Amino acid sequence: MTANPPDMAMPVPPQETDATLHFTGPATFGRVPRLDQVGTTDIAVVGVPFDAGVSYRPGARFGSNAVREASRQLRPYNPAQDVYPFHYAQVADAGDITANPHNIDAAVESIEEGTDALLSTGAQLMTLGGDHTIALPILRSVARRHGPVALLHFDAHLDTWDSYFGTQYTHGTPFRRAAEEGLLDTSALSHVGTRGSLYSKEDLDEDTKLGFGIVTSADVMRRGVDEVVQQLKERIGKRPLYISVDIDVLDPAHAPGTGTPEAGGLTSRELLEIVRGLSDCHLVSADLVEVAPAYDHAEITSVAASHTAYELISVMSRQIAFFRWLEANEQS
Repeated sequence: MTANPPDMAMPVPPQETDATLHFTGPATFGRVPRLDQVGTTDIAVVGVPFDAGVSYRPGARFGSNAVREASRQLRPYNPAQDVYPFHYAQVADAGDITANPHNIDAAVESIEEGTDALLSTGAQLMTLGGDHTIALPILRSVARRHGPVALLHFDAHLDTWDSYFGTQYTHGTPFRRAAEEGLLDTSALSHVGTRGSLYSKEDLDEDTKLGFGIVTSADVMRRGVDEVVQQLKERIGKRPLYISVDIDVLDPAHAPGTGTPEAGGLTSRELLEIVRGLSDCHLVSADLVEVAPAYDHAEITSVAASHTAYELISVMSRQIAFFRWLEANEQS
């Protein structure tokens, strides 16, 4: 299988030789080219350094660049998925979307405009947050392109609360707003890795009414990754899928650098294996949020986040290459 038809330019991957020093030079994600260096891209890695929607520890505005720094060691071949993600499709770093740190409504509007602009080129998004507030404007843009999407939400928390201090847009409310706005396919919604205390049992009841199914972190431990992946794939089917990963889905032992840590989370191995297991789902875009490097140690959190983003990019890249291969064979 070739990634590109004969009349299409081949992707420009990171330059990799036996003399490559991964710790030097500007930090784009995985050392891929900047968007302005390639003109167009299949997958745009974009940062949204915004954290005015947090309810506990701030600092996720620094997450995008922390993940980029931790991604320097990522290499061209992903053996877990048997894919060359940066060769099968063009991946480029689109820099950051500027979001007003003093006005959440204005920030949501500018994030939506920025993601609209990238998606209008035909690119898919791998967004690096930022706090989870950013998922709502991204989903608005994605739904305009694909219609209501299936959602797979990795998180310690539900993020379907109604408001905080009367504010509708926060990192704990994006998926209630998305459901209310018709952005989600309510027959294909799942939380994975949820755990910890809640305000009341009604939180779960309200979440169920929105259409979400829940796979707790304890479910993953007891049932195992393969069974969980099968359940998720049956729920998602062939629908366009959006994946949102809050890094606090991981146990604090694996991701201390986050704003609202909860004990008893997934291991980084479990998260990576679940994402890999979804390689034949129709993933259209994804985000990874809530990395707060001020609370991290030895880049534990940022490394886990960068590898998770790499697996998500690998899923999208393989699918892009496959669809192009089909198109080329239909034309021949």
